[in-house]
Amino acid sequence: MVTHAWPDKHQPDQCPVGSFNELAIAAPAERVWTWLVHAKRWPEFYGNAKRVEIDGGSDALTAGVTFRWTTFNLRVTTTVREFEPARRLAWFGSGYGSSGYHSWTIESRGDTCHVVTEETQRGFLPSVARLYLRGALHRQHQRWLEGLARVALTGPP
Repeated sequence: MVTHAWPDKHQPDQCPVGSFNELAIAAPAERVWTWLVHAKRWPEFYGNAKRVEIDGGSDALTAGVTFRWTTFNLRVTTTVREFEPARRLAWFGSGYGSSGYHSWTIESRGDTCHVVTEETQRGFLPSVARLYLRGALHRQHQRWLEGLARVALTGPP
C-alpha cells in the first residue's frame, strides 16, 4: 500500500484517536470506488452513516465538495481533500469542537482490490472519550469495509 502524508496536526502520533482497517475485496477497484463516492448511498451498507447531504445536491462526492452527515450520532461537516479516482479519497471533517481526517486507499489487483481506511481525530471529544472512540471507530470502520465489499459484489450502484 502507498503511504500518504497526513495534514498538519492530524498525523497519527499527534492525535488521541486513530484507526486503521483494511480488507481485500473481490471486486474491481473501479466498482468499489463508485460505491464509495456515492455517499448518499452509504446508509444502505453502513449503519453508522445517516442523513448524508452533498452540497450542490449531487449524489456523489467530487474533489473539493463539502458534505454533511450524521455519524456516531453527531452531525459533522466534511470537505473532500484528496480525490484520485479508483485510488484515493480523503476528507477533513469538524464538529463539536473536534476535527478528523479520514482516508480511503484502494490498490487494484486486477479483478480484485485491497482497501485501507484510516482516520485520526483530535479535539475535546476525542481527548476525553479516546478509550471508547478508539475501539468504536475500529469496529465501525470494519463494518463499513465489509458493507462496501458486500455491495461491490452486487455490481455498480
